[in-house]
This record gives sequence, structure tokens and C-alpha cells, in this order.
Amino acid sequence: MIVDAHCHAWHAWPYEPAVPDPRRGSAPNLLWEMDRAGVARAVVVCASIGPNLDNASDVTAEAGRAGGRLIPFVDVDCRWSPTHLRPGAAGRLEAALARFEPAGVTFYLKEDGPADWLTSDEGQAFLAVLAGRRMALSLACGPSQSTLVQEMARRNPGLPILVHHLWRVRAGDREALSAAVQAAAQPNIHVKLSGFGYGVEEGWDFPLRAMREVVEALIAAYGPRRLLWGSDWPVSQRFMTYRQSLEIVRRLDPTLGKMEMQAIMGGNILRILEG
Repeated sequence: MIVDAHCHAWHAWPYEPAVPDPRRGSAPNLLWEMDRAGVARAVVVCASIGPNLDNASDVTAEAGRAGGRLIPFVDVDCRWSPTHLRPGAAGRLEAALARFEPAGVTFYLKEDGPADWLTSDEGQAFLAVLAGRRMALSLACGPSQSTLVQEMARRNPGLPILVHHLWRVRAGDREALSAAVQAAAQPNIHVKLSGFGYGVEEGWDFPLRAMREVVEALIAAYGPRRLLWGSDWPVSQRFMTYRQSLEIVRRLDPTLGKMEMQAIMGGNILRILEG
């Protein structure tokens, strides 16, 4: 079973420039793309951006209509929220979990900003809610924040942390890659093999061979059981088709065996979700 560990679904296109069909990133279109690529299920990372202030509600409703194929991770107190890094985060998280009953939670930091909230008393109270429910945290962060992410992971060893988009390491940035690799020392940190186009100037130049060094280093550091394929659809359409977002990972490394690749392409995220 192929499972997409990172995509989005919005009732209205949230980015500039506007598109002719504002429902380009909608859940029905996502399911259509999944069917064409042979993808059985997908984790939908909620992001209440642009005109999609009710994205968690929309995605939860779409998941109910999709017969279990869509798996919502609701966003709580993310960087676009007026309550981002404000007191009371744990209570807001509890309220969101009660309302939506999601499979996981998404938290977006400003990737070049401070991350010390993660290890503060407020941050620890927030994370304790997730750890107590054995619920995964899908985390947007940058390599400069890896030391604090490692400390957060060390303090919460039962909390699976799923870092977005290759840690946002850019091709040729050895310092950033070293920071991402060092974070593998914490066994509950996982990395999404997604967002390849963010790492190069010409993100449309498929299959983005300039990113191969980054991917090979992450495979060596984290091993195939802590890597997760994600399409980053529909944002990835800036760079590639949905099918190409799958193939760029499936053809990564000829030394990976069939069972290892099956784990990356779906087995790992299912194991995490099952607790």
C-alpha cells in the first residue's frame, strides 16, 4: 500500500498568483491524483492559510466522505495563527483534539526564527498532550533549529516527530545538511522525503539530481524505517506532477531493497499512525 505522508487540501487556492480554478487544490482533485498514481491513502496536513481559515474543518469533513483514504493532521497555533507561541497552547490543542478527533497534529514554526518555545514550559505542556495520546507531531522547521528539535525529542521519547521536506536543506549547504544528519541521533525523529523543489534554484528541473547528496545523507543517517514519502501536493505542482513527486523517491537509491522502499512509501507512516 502506498501512503502519501504529506499533502494538503484547500477549498480555495491560497497562493499568489491566483489560478483560474481556485479549487485546484481541493480534496476531490487530490483523490483523483492519488487514483492515477496508485496511492491508497494520504495524510492531509492542514494549513489554515489564505482564505482557508476553516481548513481543519473542511479536511475533516472531506475525510469523512473519502472512506478512510484521507487522514487529517490538524494545524494548531501555527505560525500564521494569531495565537502562535502565545500562552495557553495546551488548552487550545485539547480543544482542537476534542473537536476534530484527528490522527495527528501539525505545527509550523518560522523556519528561520527562534525555536526555544519547543523546550519552554508552554511548549512542553503542548507536547505532553500529544505524547499522552501517542499522537504524532508533523513539524515544519529548519536545519538551524535542529538542536532544539533534538532536545524536544529527547524530552518526549514516546512522541513521533515528522520533520517536513528534507529538513528544508538546500543543495550544497553542507552546514545545514550536517545539522539535519545530527538530529538522527534522536530515534523518534523522522524525516519526510518531500518538497524536493525547495532545495534548488530550478525546482522544475526534474529529477533534481542536485538534491541527491542531501537525500543520500538522510538515508544513511536515519535509515529506511524513519523516512516517509510525501508529495506536498498541490504545492509541489510548482515543480512537478503528483506522479513525479512519487517517482523521484521511488527511484532514489538502487541499493534500497523492496521491503525498505515499501516502508518509505507507506509502511512507516502506517506504523506510526497505529502507535
